[in-house]
Amino acid sequence: MNSDSSKSWPRGFWNLMFTQFQGAFSDNALKWLVVFPVLISVTMTEADKEGFASHASQLFAIPFLLFATIGGWMADRFSKRSVMIGVKLAEIAIMLFAAYGLMLESRSLQLVAICLMGVHSTIFAPAKYGIIPEVLPPGRLSAGNGILELLTFVGIILGTFAGGWLAESLEHREMWSGILLAALAGVGVLTSLGIAKVPAADPGKKLNLNIVGEIWSNFKVMKQDRDLWRANWGNTAFFFVAALVQLNLALYAHKVFHLKPTEQAWLQAALSLGIGVGSMLAGRLSRGRIEYGLVPTGALVMALGSVALGWPGVEKSIFVSALALLGIGGGLFIVPIVSVLQHSPAPEIRGAVQGAASWLSWIGIAVAAQMLTLLTGAAHFNYGQIFWVCGGVAALAGIFVTWSRPQAVPEMLARWRHSH
Repeated sequence: MNSDSSKSWPRGFWNLMFTQFQGAFSDNALKWLVVFPVLISVTMTEADKEGFASHASQLFAIPFLLFATIGGWMADRFSKRSVMIGVKLAEIAIMLFAAYGLMLESRSLQLVAICLMGVHSTIFAPAKYGIIPEVLPPGRLSAGNGILELLTFVGIILGTFAGGWLAESLEHREMWSGILLAALAGVGVLTSLGIAKVPAADPGKKLNLNIVGEIWSNFKVMKQDRDLWRANWGNTAFFFVAALVQLNLALYAHKVFHLKPTEQAWLQAALSLGIGVGSMLAGRLSRGRIEYGLVPTGALVMALGSVALGWPGVEKSIFVSALALLGIGGGLFIVPIVSVLQHSPAPEIRGAVQGAASWLSWIGIAVAAQMLTLLTGAAHFNYGQIFWVCGGVAALAGIFVTWSRPQAVPEMLARWRHSH
């Protein structure tokens, strides 16, 4: 990395950011293109609507559990840039297939398209996260991750709104929405061509099709590095809490605020934008280092937001503010963790580590779905109390980090004082 690149962001970095933004936007636009017409259908029962939305989410998630290790292997075996270009080319084909499914108004083909986009994201993720330490100097890692997370969540918000708007505007002409998303994938291919050229980290790496064995061997490698091992579990805790909040938010909005699924997008936007802003803030506050003190700070902010969310009779305006606060805490929490997952592993296993972390994060999401069923069923928790459970898990994560790194927050505060 030459000295110029530490003064200004390398152009290849921005190409990566725009490629990621486009992917997050298109993922969510397609999902809502498919789900939105079902949610506003007058011929389907509420149970059928919820079942369809649940299937769409599951079909997007399953590829992460099946192919995360293959994505990790590809990110190490080939140039990460080449992997991302290949994935973007595949996205054009997937979106054209989605356009065909939309034209036929075949829900099963549309669900297949969502599943294929899940495969696309599974292969893309380890290369995307793994390349950042290869295109940025260590002093820019936290700031770079802050920008990445911000653009990701802005892409999610805009994609959600765009999918709903396209489904409404082009009703019975949804094929054109699919063609538009295929064209956007083409733009993604063009931006991916500008990503910095990097060599393959381990060109001789063999593919291990035993998913459990591969994950286990990656965990053993991670366990040798204390910070890396803890970051792996911190990442899983974040996705567990994020999934539980999102799933519960949909139920709370419907049962307590009596909002239709299509009216809930603003609540999801407040949460997502909060995470994006918190991520950007974490990047700025890190000041050229991985700032461990932000992890317990973020956990505390998440816990405070959760208390307000679960408060009986909370007003909608306060609820939305609390959602944004919880999101900001999430952003502060996750950026240092993601930076450790990128910085700590040796270059030749960086992709494998990202694949293992991605796999475990989806286990966290799956456990959150089961936890919600348990809490609303056998445990008889109301929806407000489930937000308190989310805050409790975040608080426990913060307490663990404070216990294992007692100097992290005092040292961070001391650095901030000295810089003023």
